[in-house]
Amino acid sequence: MDLRDFYAIIPAGGVGTRLWPLSRQDHPKFLYDLLGSGRTMIQGTFDRLAGICGQDHVVVSTGRRHVAQVRAQLPGLGEDAVFPEPVPRDSTAAIALATAVLARRHGDRIVVGSFAADHVIRDDKAFGQSVRQAVAAARAGYVTTIGMAASRPSTAFGYIHQGPSLAAEIPDAPDARLVSEFVEKPDASTAQAYLSTGEYRWNAGMFVMRADVVLSCLERFVPDLYASIMAIARVWDEGADQRNQALDEYWPGIEKIAFDYAVAEPLSAAGGVAMVPGGFDWDDIGDFNSIAGLLPSSNRRNIKILGDSDRVVYLDSGGDMVVPETGRTIALLGVDDMIVVDTPDALLVAPRARSQEVKDMVGKLSQYGRDDIL
Repeated sequence: MDLRDFYAIIPAGGVGTRLWPLSRQDHPKFLYDLLGSGRTMIQGTFDRLAGICGQDHVVVSTGRRHVAQVRAQLPGLGEDAVFPEPVPRDSTAAIALATAVLARRHGDRIVVGSFAADHVIRDDKAFGQSVRQAVAAARAGYVTTIGMAASRPSTAFGYIHQGPSLAAEIPDAPDARLVSEFVEKPDASTAQAYLSTGEYRWNAGMFVMRADVVLSCLERFVPDLYASIMAIARVWDEGADQRNQALDEYWPGIEKIAFDYAVAEPLSAAGGVAMVPGGFDWDDIGDFNSIAGLLPSSNRRNIKILGDSDRVVYLDSGGDMVVPETGRTIALLGVDDMIVVDTPDALLVAPRARSQEVKDMVGKLSQYGRDDIL
């Protein structure tokens, strides 16, 4: 399949508060190698997408404070391929601005795809096959998502309820199906009920769509956001002064809303969203438990170490997730199923079962005015 009309957008935002104190405002999780692979999260994402559409068809939306670090990690990124955001405004604004500018440069019939900077995908070939089917569905006019197989009744992900097959309508996307609805993160019993039907897949937040289709949806569902984004896009390539003036004028007032809520959910109710199954292992590294699940065990007691394993000594301990970042030794005695993250200015100790609540601790520290360590 010819993909010369396909452009990949990498939204690289969010602090990753559930991975504090490793992930910080000035150095968020997508800039880390969280699996010891030798490549950071955003580098792995860029490599994967560049292998599908070429380096010159990949762009990044990120915060102004992270532009220098992103460029340092991605030397293959084009000069005009970074979209700096003055302040975070969630995924809709990030996707909309990149799409609007790319449409002005290359025409509004191009296909754009949004793929988060911090996802782990293990099979690049299978990922590419899913993207190609998603591009075919997007060319047919659908906003298309890639749905992941729900292998367990997880309460950490939203779900996609898949509808009838679209294979007859879109021959180049034989696995595509209409999306009946998107549903929020469920409780455990609801998640189990979803899993037992075989009709639900995890929502990984990957979206592929024609530029004119998504811009039309934005104008329809979030008209104020659309108007502001288009005002910025009109002057984006006229020079830094015009661009910054427009960003300063319009960006602070843009609604902070996720793409799922702004476009995918209302459009699915109108029958405008398709889903292509992702036939590859996927994880979004949402917390330290996620990292632990992807790292090899350092001993038979299932201790997971991100970093220098020589800095961790354990006795009668098991199931722990340890991040030694300071160079000093961490000694575990009779400690089971705990998270220990040791950084130069902050130490986190928490049960692994409460890894999702690390975000609440960040909120507590913020209340105490400890922004210096956030």
